[in-house]
Amino acid sequence: MKNRLPQCILGLDPGYGRLGFGVLSSNTRRQLSYVTCGVITTQAGTPTADRLLEIARDIEALIDRHNPDLIAIEELFFVKNITTALKVAEVRGVILYLASKRGLPIIEIKPTEIKMAVSGDGHADKRQMQKMITMLLKLDAVPQPDDAADALAVAWAGEGKYRL
Repeated sequence: MKNRLPQCILGLDPGYGRLGFGVLSSNTRRQLSYVTCGVITTQAGTPTADRLLEIARDIEALIDRHNPDLIAIEELFFVKNITTALKVAEVRGVILYLASKRGLPIIEIKPTEIKMAVSGDGHADKRQMQKMITMLLKLDAVPQPDDAADALAVAWAGEGKYRL
């Protein structure tokens, strides 16, 4: 799997209504730089199958546009609402399927691992994480919305975990 270090990393913060994505590039000195970020949104009230299809199409378009060498995805963590957890798990399944179908390496990373990699603190809050990813990527402002900033952190941490 680890024939070479990835030059393009697609980080994904899975969500059902809003899915964050962040793309980073890596140079020969393993320095990461910002390419783009944003969110994929689906409309509430739309049937689940249609929402998953929309997410799949948008993820495929991201893969086609950026040709990543690695996909990093946040693992599902404990949530209070089981219905939300199930929907996010379905989205994760779509992403894992698409990455596997294209033969792309996948790094699944826990929220605490992401926080540790980006801030040095496995219990960092959202504000600390946003500040750190902005500093690490030398951005002028915190990426918006929050899901996009989270996805950049996933990409950052995923690249580091891949190297291990």
